[in-house]
Amino acid sequence: MKTYALSFVAAALSVIAAPAPQAGQPSLISSDITGVTSHGAFSGSPTTTGALTTDTLAASIPALPVNPEETTYPSNGELTAPEPAPYTPAGGLGTNGTTPVYNVQSDFDYESLAVALYQEWIELDLFHDGLARFSVQDFEDAGLTAEDRFLIEFMADQETGHATLLSNILGLQAAPVQCTYNYPYTTVREFIDFCQKLTRFGESGVYGFINHLNSREAGQLLLQSISTEARQQMIFRQFNGLFPMPVWFEVGIPQSWAWTLLAPYISSCPANQTRLAWQNFPALTVLNQPNPARADASQTGINETVRVAHDGSGTLSEAPLSQGELCTDSTEVGVNCSPGITRNRSIPLSYPGRTVQLQWELPGQAVGPNNSYVTSTAAGAPQFVIWVSQLNTTYSQLTNISGNTASTVQPDISTYQGDPAINGTMFIAITDAEIPFTPFNLSMVNPHVVAGPALYQAG
Repeated sequence: MKTYALSFVAAALSVIAAPAPQAGQPSLISSDITGVTSHGAFSGSPTTTGALTTDTLAASIPALPVNPEETTYPSNGELTAPEPAPYTPAGGLGTNGTTPVYNVQSDFDYESLAVALYQEWIELDLFHDGLARFSVQDFEDAGLTAEDRFLIEFMADQETGHATLLSNILGLQAAPVQCTYNYPYTTVREFIDFCQKLTRFGESGVYGFINHLNSREAGQLLLQSISTEARQQMIFRQFNGLFPMPVWFEVGIPQSWAWTLLAPYISSCPANQTRLAWQNFPALTVLNQPNPARADASQTGINETVRVAHDGSGTLSEAPLSQGELCTDSTEVGVNCSPGITRNRSIPLSYPGRTVQLQWELPGQAVGPNNSYVTSTAAGAPQFVIWVSQLNTTYSQLTNISGNTASTVQPDISTYQGDPAINGTMFIAITDAEIPFTPFNLSMVNPHVVAGPALYQAG
């Protein structure tokens, strides 16, 4: 049987020494990491600062009316044009028989896939780090067996393939390489929660741009990669004792949102590392982030999270909880949150009408690799909180504003009847205006973002 491999897959660069591939097997960019790698905060001085930029034509993308050509198709179930071949309805993109080319075709393509590659590299390191940092007994005390640990190891192996794929699409001369990272967790449970949150914004960041790529071919391969990451995110929810998929639709976010959430965990990169053009917004913190480690999350207090500087993930902390407050201390169905295929909490992590306490940083903070990116905002005064989940963008009023702290109330909305929109691991940000956006044009909110996004552990 013949196997037809994509030509660019075979062009690989050995960043870390790896065994020679067997004949006929495309080689990998990076071999599997087996030991504890270097981690910690950056302590040097940046040699350059700011996002990659060039001449800018306008302060923002203007909002335009509907393209009339997109409203003319009758959608009546009948064929309206001749078929180019048997059983082949007219239309579609990339369907005319042209040989596909799997490369980037614009600055938008390159910068979008580059931030996705930064994400793949950190996941490769992260999954290995947790396995190396904690003992077998630590994992077993958290309810995770040898088979569960092997699954985490296999997910790290998947990231090797994803990093190789994107590196080859971008081109090996300038594709971002693996960096040094700084993680907030100190226990297995915190590690698992951080993984489910990091894979959430990695997955959602791709959903936000994939259908805007000029290269439909690259988008096809990226789709087949990110679909795997979606499974990873669900598995980490299961390991965390959460309901595996509490939403009907997965959410997409803009590239600058994903980069804002990712950059604080990257300590340093090689001096010649490819820089990104995306914006880093001021960090937003949910002070009373719902704590999945609690038996009763409605009792969550202030700052029950572990953090590194400038992050917005809100990783759970077990430290404030005493015996009996942990959901793993209970054997009661609906309270116990040990790892499992599914858990259904009797007491939800959040609820409509919940007061959410927020704090945000001022712009001008040095973040990201080598502290070489600077947070910024073009927005006016903070007025609203935008809730981005499933297919919805919803606003709530920002109240009790005092300096860089405020509160808001969790909205009561549904995507469809029976599907509460505010659920799962989702996103919020502070804005200066209440402007409607949809999943396809959400990036147009960026000029109005005061701070954020932050992850909100709604369910």
